Amino acid sequence: MSVFPCICISALKPIIIDGVPQAPSLAAPPTVMWAPLSLMDSIPGTNSVIHEEQEKLLEEAIQVVRSESFLMKRWLDQNKLMDALKHASNMLCELHMQVSNELQHLELHLMDEFDKKTLPNELYELVQYAGNIIPRLYLLVTVGVVFIKCQLSSRKSVLKDLVEMCRGVQHPLRGLFLRNYLLQCTRNQLPDVEEEASSGIDGDVQDSIDFILLNFSEMNKLWVRMQHQGHTRDKERREKERQELCLLVGTNLVRLSQLDGIDVKRYKENVLSNVLEQIIKCNDPISQEYLMECIIQVFPDEFHLQTLHSLLKACQNLQSAVNVKNIIAALADRLATFAQRDDGPGIPDEIKLFEVFSEEVSNVLKSRSSTMHKEDMITLQASLLSLALKCYPDRVDYVDKVCNHTVDLLNNLNLDKHSIQNGTPLCNELTRMLKIPIDIYSSILTVVELKSYPELLSRLSYEPRKEMAVYIATQIVDVATDIPSPEETEFVFELLDPLIKDQPDQPSEAEDPEEFAEEQGLMGRLVNVLHSDTPDQQFRILNTARKYLGNGGDKRISYTLPPIIFSAYNLVYSYNAIKDEDEKWEKKCDKIFAFCLQTISAFVKAEMFEMSLRLYLQGALAADRQDGYDGRENIAYEYISQAFAIYEDEISDYKAQISAITLIIGTFEQMSCFGEENHEPLRTQCALVASKLLKKPAQCRGVYTSAQLFWSGKTKDAEDESRDGKRVSECLKKSLRIANQCMDKSVQIQLFTEVLDRYLYFYEKGNEHVAESTLQQLIDKINEEIATLEMNEDNEQIKKHLENSLDHIELKQQDEESPIYQELKLRS
Repeated sequence: MSVFPCICISALKPIIIDGVPQAPSLAAPPTVMWAPLSLMDSIPGTNSVIHEEQEKLLEEAIQVVRSESFLMKRWLDQNKLMDALKHASNMLCELHMQVSNELQHLELHLMDEFDKKTLPNELYELVQYAGNIIPRLYLLVTVGVVFIKCQLSSRKSVLKDLVEMCRGVQHPLRGLFLRNYLLQCTRNQLPDVEEEASSGIDGDVQDSIDFILLNFSEMNKLWVRMQHQGHTRDKERREKERQELCLLVGTNLVRLSQLDGIDVKRYKENVLSNVLEQIIKCNDPISQEYLMECIIQVFPDEFHLQTLHSLLKACQNLQSAVNVKNIIAALADRLATFAQRDDGPGIPDEIKLFEVFSEEVSNVLKSRSSTMHKEDMITLQASLLSLALKCYPDRVDYVDKVCNHTVDLLNNLNLDKHSIQNGTPLCNELTRMLKIPIDIYSSILTVVELKSYPELLSRLSYEPRKEMAVYIATQIVDVATDIPSPEETEFVFELLDPLIKDQPDQPSEAEDPEEFAEEQGLMGRLVNVLHSDTPDQQFRILNTARKYLGNGGDKRISYTLPPIIFSAYNLVYSYNAIKDEDEKWEKKCDKIFAFCLQTISAFVKAEMFEMSLRLYLQGALAADRQDGYDGRENIAYEYISQAFAIYEDEISDYKAQISAITLIIGTFEQMSCFGEENHEPLRTQCALVASKLLKKPAQCRGVYTSAQLFWSGKTKDAEDESRDGKRVSECLKKSLRIANQCMDKSVQIQLFTEVLDRYLYFYEKGNEHVAESTLQQLIDKINEEIATLEMNEDNEQIKKHLENSLDHIELKQQDEESPIYQELKLRS
């Protein structure tokens, strides 16, 4: 029983070196498991051989090869050439891969014989008398290569003879390996010079081209024929086996690409046309797809640039089962990479690369509209988009043209707004395409010029649309490129619409709170890049931003509107800085403050009262700081009064009230824009409100805090602080009375100690209405009461607080320059 040729599957997996697919080496002995290719399904009984029998046959074949190779080497050592050829013939019938390695010994011996002048001249004819055709041809190739190397025969004639005689093996698998062996043996023997430089009998580069093209044509036919052998049920297995053998055929194209004598003209006229003709005529999808990709990978980019029309036109003539988008995408990516090379010449001006690609891609889509998958169509558009961006970064119109064509394509496919569902291949490809310009353009302002981009984005359903919005917003914030006009702001917010407001196709399920907060925080940060150097333009931008972000609903505005309000407050400072250049700057400031009041009212309606109060107070401070602004007192009074209204009408929580009145007092204390007629009722109102807090400790603290207003408060009518010591003293005495009303001794003593600190502060500031006798009475009262407390952790803190205050007094008593508190007795 004969043993069919076997191959090492792992050795035939694609090998890429420097972007060039390499054929598997048939010279090295295999070192991994061998797997038989059962491609002889037409022979009865083949399919019935079980796995164990195949392994047994394989082991027997290997043993035979080892035995025959040993005998061949022994006869070669004894210079008995004919006996050695006999064993070589027997060995060839067993296992192709191992034999290829062993035949090297024969070739080396023959070369030694030539050096010794003992090589028979008729050896080339002698090996043709081998009994079986396959051993005969392997020997013929081996001896033929020796004759070429030794210049015993015409290189041109031997090569032609060898490639023609290989037609004698029409078994697909055996023929493929035979021709691959021929290609491997002759790879360094092919003539690679022009006709003028050749000797005639050795041939020129055209003879090498003809040799490889003929070998390629025959190998491709054998490869395709494998598809049609055996039963239909084994089609998948045959296709897998064919994929494992593809590099045998592709090696021919690699050899062609390695010929230095092939220039662009010869490639275009003699090489590519013949290769494409063979590819198209074979009508085999596997062959067509692999060989087209092989052409793209192995030949230089300069060749592709000059033959674009031919390559892309050939794609239209391929079988419908061929994945054309991979071929075109590979070509586009390779040329785009070539265009971006720092050391490369770039795309020549005379080659309209984008126009050619655009036209041919359009033709491919039209010719395959009924058979091509939708996602593959988008992939083609994405490749075209990437090509335009990389090869022509300044031609935004090219990118917009691709986007517009993609919109038309989706329209033809009846894919309307929000119709491309999340997770589908079409959605993934469109999302990838939409990210390309965001990634490549350094500024969002360039994307703004793509008028079809928002329409393309709108075709996605809610989830991928929101994902894209987050992606775009993140890029804008990270790059921090200013968006300097209302029109550009509108364009950006149209892209970010899923983050700005609820969508009609949004799921009813509640969003994840953390994710929502992160997204809206991103939108808040984005407001900071809405910036123009012109104040008038900046105000228009802020109006546009409020128009969009104000529609986000109560849950969003707490993140997005405050940055707009603070930007508006900063804008007031900008107008103040150019008041000498703009006569209407005050009226513009009035509009800004009115704009902010209106914006803050959205928080009041949403019952976000604490946020509203803080923003009102911040507005009052912003107005106060505008020197030369005649309307600042009225504006500040309005903002402060709105804050009081929020406090009195809306804030009912005890702790929130304490925080609010503290903020109001602290803000008012920093302001100096009010006249006495406004300042006096406001500070009085602060003290009155503080005294009406619900709990006594809060009342006490509120009253002694408001005392600061009567001491350091400023008015526009006086340059100095008010220094109303009497009113300060009244506030402090009132706070003591309130503290004395507390039933909890610990709280009472804590409040006494805090009031003592206030007395000390105003005494050191020179308040004549604070006497040392008052301080002594308070200290004695505290010492007396604290002695009655049971010591625990809280009371220890109160005692430590008192000790710190008394230590401060002692330090002042010991001050050599200006000692004070000399009459005070601190500890009983």
